[in-house]
Amino acid sequence: MTLQPLTARHRLDHAYLLLTLTTLMWGGNAVASKLAVGHITPMVLTSARWIVVCLILLPLYGRALRDNWRMIASHRHRVILMGAFGFTGFNALFYLAGHHTSAVNIAIMQGSMPILVLVGALIFFGVRATWLQIVGVIVTLGGVAMTATHGDIATITQFAFNIGDVWMLIACVFYTGYTLALRGRPDVPGLVFFLALAIVACLTSLPLLAWEISAGDAYWPTWQGYLVLIFVALFPSLLSQITFMRGVELIGPSRAGVFVNLVPVFGALLAVLIVGEPFGWHHAVAMAMVLGGIFIAERLGRKIG
Repeated sequence: MTLQPLTARHRLDHAYLLLTLTTLMWGGNAVASKLAVGHITPMVLTSARWIVVCLILLPLYGRALRDNWRMIASHRHRVILMGAFGFTGFNALFYLAGHHTSAVNIAIMQGSMPILVLVGALIFFGVRATWLQIVGVIVTLGGVAMTATHGDIATITQFAFNIGDVWMLIACVFYTGYTLALRGRPDVPGLVFFLALAIVACLTSLPLLAWEISAGDAYWPTWQGYLVLIFVALFPSLLSQITFMRGVELIGPSRAGVFVNLVPVFGALLAVLIVGEPFGWHHAVAMAMVLGGIFIAERLGRKIG
């Protein structure tokens, strides 16, 4: 019995499922960044997560990495930049931002990534967004704002930048570049390519860890810190990157970027379940806006475009 290739509809459904799971894990990462405070330091967490990923993948895919090394080496500049900025840079700044700014600001800053991806896709690939796709992004951003402000519009008027906000904005730019760069990645198996990126992330995170240790800010993780590390390494670091890469392969970076707006919504829901925060009416409205925005951008926007 031979497997039939995926139809266009199945490809879309597959991409939607993968990207939704990706953002669920990223939402968990946002909660983990708060649970990590006081239990594991930002650079220890950033470096250790990629060490764990490499320890898992090297025994499984080390030989395949060696077999595909010539192809990967021919794209070495892309691989180094994606691993250093998309993995190490984004996560280091993300965890640092959690120590210096509010969850409201982080959620709003993360909501900028789909817009950055659309702009980047236009600049670098000439991919033009339809007006309905733009409407969809705006609607989803409204859901992000609703989640971040807990339904209090006055919170937006009090929004102010601090160093944590600046770091988060730079982190979003880094991951936008990573998302766009996935479009031209080397023609090697996804897990092999991911292992190459993880090795780069592991190596480039070590100087940041050394800086944190030399500054006297690093300390040994507590038991809760180890639990956060295990979760972050297995889900946001490993599984989510695999599902995200496949989702981008199926529908492209600009369309996949719209799903990033699910991150703060999932983050809020997980905070209710894990941290015990109350579930308010604004969460329900935000969920409807984000899912509606994705439907407008993905289904209606594609038909018009």
